[in-house]
Amino acid sequence: MRILFHATGGKPDPWLADLTQAVPGAEVRAWQEGDHAAADYAVVWQPPRAMLQNRTGLKAIFNLGAGVDGIMALGDALPAGVPVVRLDDAGMGVQMAEYVSHAVLHYFRRFDDYALQQKEGRWRFLKPHEKQDFTVGILGLGILGTRIAGALAAMGFPLHGWSRSPKDVAGVTCHAGADGLDAFLAASRVLVCILPLTAETRGILNRDTLGKLPKGAYVVNVARGGHLVEEDLLALVQAGHIAGATLDVFREEPLPPAHPFWQEPRITITPHAAAVTLRGDSVRQIAGKIVQLERGEPIAGVVDPSKGY
Repeated sequence: MRILFHATGGKPDPWLADLTQAVPGAEVRAWQEGDHAAADYAVVWQPPRAMLQNRTGLKAIFNLGAGVDGIMALGDALPAGVPVVRLDDAGMGVQMAEYVSHAVLHYFRRFDDYALQQKEGRWRFLKPHEKQDFTVGILGLGILGTRIAGALAAMGFPLHGWSRSPKDVAGVTCHAGADGLDAFLAASRVLVCILPLTAETRGILNRDTLGKLPKGAYVVNVARGGHLVEEDLLALVQAGHIAGATLDVFREEPLPPAHPFWQEPRITITPHAAAVTLRGDSVRQIAGKIVQLERGEPIAGVVDPSKGY
């Protein structure tokens, strides 16, 4: 068995060693420009077109992340009929739940207001928000969105969720499709975006949708920068309709030094760090799925090209 590896921006050696250990007998190699030799499986993150274009013989392509927008953007460079498989979780779910819980609590407990008071040298008690009125809306109810919902439910927050197709998640009032979006937005005191980035969801956080949130709502984006029309969010924050935001992803990364978000105290910025791919968990998951495929068994996480996730 031959496994081909490439991760843009990462060092291949630790991955090669772990994959070799996890799949006994496999020949594991890092792809280099001009490598057209045969391979049975590819393990990738943001692969160049040349790696996969016109490649034959692959049984599956494993994407080192839950978000597959980067690899799906290759379009016709992807080998026809070869399944693309995303990571189901691989340790990212708990990290996302931690990050979003912190962002929600930061706003709910008014730590943003207290931080501003500290800068001004003011000591003043602020009335807490009422939790029963503090509904959190989760935009995207996949594996990661459901994990986030579980963490927030354990703290007693009322929850709404929206997904493309109807879902039933315990403890969450679920909305679906275009017809359900407005009601979802109107109910969301905090909006958490954890959607996959597709043609349908690009720019979904815009002046129209964000304007339908209750006045004083808060926005958390841990999905992709392409979901957010940044100028629209900034305008709504400065107008007072949106109280603030915690953003981990941006249209351009790294965020340019001159970007106005840096100077807006009501917007908290982190450098795409909400959840990182854990190598050990990822390798174990990929190795297990390779074993299943070799046995002719179905696996979870196969991307539907028509949906883009």
